[in-house]
This record gives sequence, C-alpha cells and structure tokens, in this order.
Amino acid sequence: MSELTKNVQPLQDFNWDEFENGTVANVSKEELDKAYDETLNKVSEHQVVDGTVISVDKKEVVVNIGYKSDGIIPASEFRYNPDLKAGDTVEVYVENAEDKKGQLVLSHKKARMSKSWERVNAALDAQEVIQGYIKCRTKGGMIVDVFGIEAFLPGSQIDVHPIRDYDQFVGKTMEFKVVKINQEFRNVVVSHKALIEAELEAQKQEIISKLEKGQILEGVVKNITSYGVFVDLGGVDGLIHITDLSWGRVDDPHKVVELDQKINVVILDFDEEKKRIALGLKQLTPHPWDALDPNLKVGDHVKGKVVVIADYGAFVEIQPGVEGLIHVSEMSWSQHLRSAQEFLKVGDEIEAVILTLDRDERKMSLGIKQLKEDPWEAIEVKYPVGSKHSAKVRNFTNFGVFVELEEGVDGLIHISDLSWTKKVKHPSEFTQVGTMIDVIVLDIDKENRRLSLGHKQLEDNPWDVFEEKYTVGSIHEGKITELLEKGAVVSLDENVEGFATPKHLVKEDGSQAQQGEVLPFKVIEFNKDSKRIILSHSRTFEDPQREEKKAAAKKARTPKNDTPKIENVAASTTLGDIDVLAQLKAQMEKGE
Repeated sequence: MSELTKNVQPLQDFNWDEFENGTVANVSKEELDKAYDETLNKVSEHQVVDGTVISVDKKEVVVNIGYKSDGIIPASEFRYNPDLKAGDTVEVYVENAEDKKGQLVLSHKKARMSKSWERVNAALDAQEVIQGYIKCRTKGGMIVDVFGIEAFLPGSQIDVHPIRDYDQFVGKTMEFKVVKINQEFRNVVVSHKALIEAELEAQKQEIISKLEKGQILEGVVKNITSYGVFVDLGGVDGLIHITDLSWGRVDDPHKVVELDQKINVVILDFDEEKKRIALGLKQLTPHPWDALDPNLKVGDHVKGKVVVIADYGAFVEIQPGVEGLIHVSEMSWSQHLRSAQEFLKVGDEIEAVILTLDRDERKMSLGIKQLKEDPWEAIEVKYPVGSKHSAKVRNFTNFGVFVELEEGVDGLIHISDLSWTKKVKHPSEFTQVGTMIDVIVLDIDKENRRLSLGHKQLEDNPWDVFEEKYTVGSIHEGKITELLEKGAVVSLDENVEGFATPKHLVKEDGSQAQQGEVLPFKVIEFNKDSKRIILSHSRTFEDPQREEKKAAAKKARTPKNDTPKIENVAASTTLGDIDVLAQLKAQMEKGE
C-alpha cells in the first residue's frame, strides 16, 4: 500500500445501493441534472454576451461566459489589445452553444463588429480616446483596426513631425481619436496627431512666451524644404529661411544641414499669435565682410566664382558671404547693349578689378573689361585719319550705318558717304547687318568714342570724269529704273543716275515713258557739287525740230532774186573783196 492511500478509510455510512441506482438522499438523477443546469447561464446562439478571460496564450484565449463549457477564441482577434490578461471582461458573440464536439463556439471579432459602428459614432461625438491596431500601410497612410472596423489613418495624422518611415508603425497598437465618419460609405478616419496637439499647443504657448530676440537655442532639424529648414525647439517649430542658413548663397539647404542634426540657432523674430518663429544660423558667425582683408582697395585684382547671372550683370563671390557685382557695361569696352550671359555663366572662376568698395554698406562693384587695354586710349595710333580698315556692320539708322572695327571701337558711315553715284535712300539698300565692309577713317571724336567713316572715299571721285562726259547738251542712252510722283530716276553708264521731270518724259508720239524703257536723254543740267544730272528725253527730238523750224523761217524771210547790195568800197581792195565781187558778177549773169 502506498503512502498516499494507507491512511484513507471508507465512509462507514455510505449507501452503495442508492449510488448504484442513481439516487442520492431520495433525489433522482434527472432532478440532479435539472438542478445543475439551473446553476448555469442560459445561452442563446447569435447573441452578444460578456465573458471572463480564463487564460491567454499566443494562439488562443479561453473565455468563460458562465456556461457548462468555456469558449476558445483565436488570439489574433485580440491583436488590437496586447495588454489582454486573465480576469478581463470581453464581449463575445455566441456562434454555436455546442458544436459536434460539444464545444461552445465564440467570436470576439463578431461581437465587436455588431457594436463597433455604434461605438465609433459615440467615440466621435464624445471625442473619446480609443485604441486601434495598425494592420498595414496603404496609399497616403495606414489601415487601423478600430473595434473591428478598418479605419484610415492619414500619414499627416500619425505624428506632429513628418514621418519618413511608415513601416515602423505596422503591428503597433496606439491611441487614436475619431476625426471623421462618412455615414453613407461607412468610412472612418482616425488621428493620433490630434491627441498630442492639444498638449503641444500648451507647450508651444509656454515656450513662445519665454522667447526673446537674439536668444540662442538648441534644436533638431526635422524637415528640409527648398525654401528653408524647420527646426524642433522642444515642442515648437521654427523656420530658418534659406537666406539665413549661410552668409554665402545657398541653392540647396541639404548642403548645409542634415535631418535629425542637432544645431544651435538664434531667434530672429517670432509671432505669438501665429506661433511663427524665425530662426537664423548664419548669425552665429561673424559677417564675412568684417573679416575682409582691410588692405583691399579700389584697383586691386581679385579672384572669385560667378554665383548668379542676370541680364544686367553677374554676382561674383570672392569669399563666402562677400560678393561683388560686375555690371554688363563693365564686361566689355563695347557700347552695344548686350546681356551678361554672353560673357559669363554660373560657376565660372574669374579675375576682376575692384571698381568701388563700400565696407559700411557691404557693397562692391567689379569689372573685367579693365583687364584689357581701353582701345580708345591710343585710338589715333591704331586708327589714324585716312587709314583703311575692314569693319562689321552692326545696325542701320535712316542716316547711316554703324559698324564695329573691333570690340569697343565703333564708327558711323553717313549715308552720303556710301556711294559716289548711287542715291541711297536707306542703308539696307547698300549692305546688310553682319557683313564686312571696307572703310576709311574720316574723323575721330575721342571724347564721345566715335569714328566718322567713309566707304565711297576708297575710290576716286568719278564726278571729275562725269563733268567732262555729261556736258550740258550731250545725249546719252539711259534706262528708267524708278518712277516717282515728281519724275523718274534714269540709270546711265558708270552706275551714275540722272533725274527727269514728267514733262521731259513725253515721247515723240505723245505718250509718257514708262519704267524699264531705254531711251536717249539729253543733259539739260549738270551740278558737280550736288552730284545732280537733270535729263530730258523730249528735248532729244524737240530741239532738232525747233532748229529746223528756225532755219525754215529764216529761209522764208530771204527773197530768191534779191540782188545783193553793192556798197562803196575803199580804193585799196583786198583779195577777199575781189572774190566777193566775182561771186556777185556770176550771180547777175546767171540771173540774166
């Protein structure tokens, strides 16, 4: 006999007959079963009841609802509540009071679903703080299990700080507030940020109330944008504008600071009402102008990098935070309007000359044309009067052609100095912009940096020859090249042109001469000084007719048998006189 049973004694008064017959103290087994059933809860299927957690493990949760058997629920239905423990009261849905195995079948998920919509709406109305389980990521945010309903948590509502890694929140249980419900589509939006904003607002107010301009604080870089950097000052954010990051120009704030970097900043300004704080980083270091070489002066050469280009000029950084402006007019000795982009580009490393320097205003102007000799300093040597050169046509005016002999040296060819013979109405008839033209220097205006140039002077004046050829009364063949209201332009030889008025364009048949006709023209006026030749086609046939009429009229006035009058002659008759007398005698004899 074992130690466990050696001291056990049977009951002396136990009625073994009643036990075998199923009766105890004259009570039947049916009555005992009925009494036992009455001690248990009456459970109806498909209803929600409260139950007590008996045990919890990784796979299942055992729940007692006061029924003759306990229900087993998958632990996954309680993921939203990781703090669940034995003794907690939970809602369960009775799916089956007794399955084939005699097991009570319960569901916590369905119990939650049956009341979740009412709970969610009540939480919105009461601004209640609820718990939810973050199931997964989705576009723009996260999916959260709230009372068994899948609610949407926008990325902007996860925290007051921008979130860079959403995956770190998946699988976590967090507190939320319901901020929006779409009753029609049963969509629920929750926020975690809303829980901490009220607390942060109070913190912000307290922090801002203690701020002072010029105060230096430590902060953490929380966000970097194209226009500046947001810094967390311990519950309140401030902005360092991109211009306050460095004394030098900053094109990308990422080159100056990094996310989560701890930095010291100075308070520049703040607005208690709008909760805006302007911070500065560059103000913690001395201004570079204060560290500029005190011996630097106007006329010195400096080296730098082009950091900004505009049409009017270029900004050159000679050391971080110290810039000088090269105006476009100081980039070339040329006086033509040009943009700075034609000379420089961002990133160029250049040398320049200091033109002005104002340390108080922290301004400096530079020049690069001064690195080259001013071509006008010795203009008389390189371009003396009478010298011949080749120049580039830059532009036209009604009175002439502007040309460039070299960069910075311009000249004007007056329209009257383009051609000896051709009457040029506009320079575009004679040449084109961008072409090269031969010129001769006529005059130098050093003060106004202008040269008077000529083109026709490269040849001898043909009017000296024309004076002998186109004498008044001479007749030449010409072609009508242009008809005007006051007359016609007539092209003669040697590219010289004459002019004929309308009355001198009448042809022998009475018709008017037309453009393109080649006709004989008589010179009726020649003026060498004004280079003018006046022509007439009518006079080529009118003058001979007029001479013939004069001759005929004269002949008509003289009688055919008119006897020559004999005048007394001196005794000393000359040989000429004898000849006249001989002719007279012959006429008289012929008359007889």
